[in-house]
Amino acid sequence: MSSLGELVVRGSVKDLHATGNNELEFVFSDRISVFDKPVPVEIPHKGEVLARTAAFWVDVDESLNIRNHFLELTSPNTIRVRRIEIIRDYDLITSETRGYLIPIEFVSRYYVAGTFHDRILSGAIKPQAVGYEADYTPTYGEKLPRPYFETGTKLEPVDIFIEPEEAMQMSSITPEQLAEIWTMTRRLDDEIQAMLDKRGHLIHPDGKKEFAIADDGSLMLVDTFGTPDEDRFWDAAEYAHGKCVELSKEHVRQYYRSIGYKDVLYSARDKGQSEPPMPTLPPSEVKKTSEIYVALFESMTGQVF
Repeated sequence: MSSLGELVVRGSVKDLHATGNNELEFVFSDRISVFDKPVPVEIPHKGEVLARTAAFWVDVDESLNIRNHFLELTSPNTIRVRRIEIIRDYDLITSETRGYLIPIEFVSRYYVAGTFHDRILSGAIKPQAVGYEADYTPTYGEKLPRPYFETGTKLEPVDIFIEPEEAMQMSSITPEQLAEIWTMTRRLDDEIQAMLDKRGHLIHPDGKKEFAIADDGSLMLVDTFGTPDEDRFWDAAEYAHGKCVELSKEHVRQYYRSIGYKDVLYSARDKGQSEPPMPTLPPSEVKKTSEIYVALFESMTGQVF
């Protein structure tokens, strides 16, 4: 049973409460944010989908003998986890530090999608870096010749992608630990896609994961993964007909792209200007997004919501 203690962190989507015994309760709200900005509306059932999906994938961790900090699903929208320290001053993190969140997001990509597609077209990512010929221009939705792994900031106001060398310096992890993170990530993603293939409904183009250094110095998977907030999913049947139908938070991002807000926001950021306020999501889009989250949960897990 959930018994919430002191509020430790209020995030864009979930709240973290201390519960004693060096544990935390993650409370998943119906809030939603895109492009590192909160959307001024709530999505019905979103919090429950995230919590129950996170709990569902724990079995995958354990089947692969990948350590995680999950303890139990304590209510439809809350999970209990082992507590780790969040150190915001990177200078305080050394190779001897233990029990802390690695302040990096680890992103794995298997298809050309989202801002990754934008960055290839702009030249920010060279085609040969992802396995293509230098003069090749990939199309949206195309499967990559090989997986592409990226590191990005986690604790900054606006997350940005950084080179692996900078990520290791910020977090005081070694090249060997980074290689181990990518190995665990690939194993998890392969198992996710294998399970989705058995159901025949979904494709998993990309996703992000977070890790910590445990008290004994080993790597530990933390937070959540495989949810419609952290990962991208496409309808497999539609993809077979050449369509990338978004079945995750990406649906909301696409809406803000379609009305031009994403371009205006990023332009303001690039110029160091004040960011424009986030427009609200129309009721029809709120309803559609809620339906996407619930349908994805049922298709992914085989459970009834």
